[in-house]
Amino acid sequence: MSLPPLRGAPGARPRTRPLPRFLPRLLAVLAVVLGTALAAPAPEARAAVTLTKVSGFGSNPGALTMYVYRPATLPAHPAVVVALHGCTQNAQLYADNSGLPRLADEDGFLLVLAETGTANNVNKCFNWFQSGDNRRGQGEALSVRQMVSHAVTAYGADPGRVHVTGLSAGGAMTAVMLATYPDVFSAGAVVAGLPYDCTKDNSPYLCMNPGVDRSPAEWTQRVRDAHPSYTGPWPRAAIWYGDQDTTVVPRNATELRDQWTALHGLSQTPTRTTAIGPDGTRQEQYLAADGTVAVEVARVPGIGHGTPVDPGTGAEQCGSTGAPYFLDSICSSRWIARFFGLDTTDPGDPDPGDPDPGDPDPAACWTASNYAHVQAGRATTSGGYTYAVGSGQNMGLYNTFVTHTLKESPTGYFTLADTGCP
Repeated sequence: MSLPPLRGAPGARPRTRPLPRFLPRLLAVLAVVLGTALAAPAPEARAAVTLTKVSGFGSNPGALTMYVYRPATLPAHPAVVVALHGCTQNAQLYADNSGLPRLADEDGFLLVLAETGTANNVNKCFNWFQSGDNRRGQGEALSVRQMVSHAVTAYGADPGRVHVTGLSAGGAMTAVMLATYPDVFSAGAVVAGLPYDCTKDNSPYLCMNPGVDRSPAEWTQRVRDAHPSYTGPWPRAAIWYGDQDTTVVPRNATELRDQWTALHGLSQTPTRTTAIGPDGTRQEQYLAADGTVAVEVARVPGIGHGTPVDPGTGAEQCGSTGAPYFLDSICSSRWIARFFGLDTTDPGDPDPGDPDPGDPDPAACWTASNYAHVQAGRATTSGGYTYAVGSGQNMGLYNTFVTHTLKESPTGYFTLADTGCP
């Protein structure tokens, strides 16, 4: 097995050094677990998307390559979506099959694709498990951050609307970017990835399968340790998984959910659960106090390890199954763009021309007795008291004599609004 050269200090040229005895075995196991075949590289779909290679975007200590897809019509100060491919893939393959370029055209955002290669990792995986690459200010994490800086200065992009998504190793690297640069990314979507810093005390393949169970508080602390001085708002996080994934098992979706809901100070019980897409994907949403979706988990039925796509020209379709790890099910990129607040076709968006993060629906107001609120499903009762659905606010005794006004925003989430609504 040929092994990648190890990198030294940030900015240093790669050089070969003696490898720890366990590393060849580790790489071999990773190759098997990630479903790769070293002797027969995965076939690539015919290139259909024109990408622009960008040089000189920074010191690039992670030795990554930057590509940009710029829609023909791009608004002033566009949002940015950074895309990170999976193992054995590259930027072109991800652009051709994920559906993201079509959404960039429709929704008017700048698409930045980062690419790694065999010089970094024998399987072309982002090194999400190496401390030299998954820490703030160094390695691959810093290279991706430099790509964002270049996009903002060179293309006039909006630094307040920068998002990141990726598959598998790219999904794990998405979690790295959200944790190490919460001041840069407003939201991210992890597709078949892992919680940040799982490999702090575990091997990568153990993290992937069978997965590692940690408390929400433990997972949260690992993110806080990535940027200890940070006191601002945390990025919003979407988590996508195939429920038959045996490569990066669905347990990781739950652990990621625990990590990011706890960071936002939310319960690990979803605010609402719905079925979306043609395959009945289970969507769990965790709402912040202002009604925006802070964390979202999408569990896709009947598929294994890969990016969910739904080939076709319909409004809710996107992507191609022309390459491995792109699985016919649901257009995940469309729903991810919707989660980012970029999808102008979202029927629930009150102003498609000015999308808001999490797409909160217009507020509706309801004034009634606590008894009537419970009967209408706007509140629940326990121990003789009434509680607003969603916010869980105590509304007082369950009877017909206590009256409150509830504000519903988004749909299914109610808060007390006795002093004024909406």
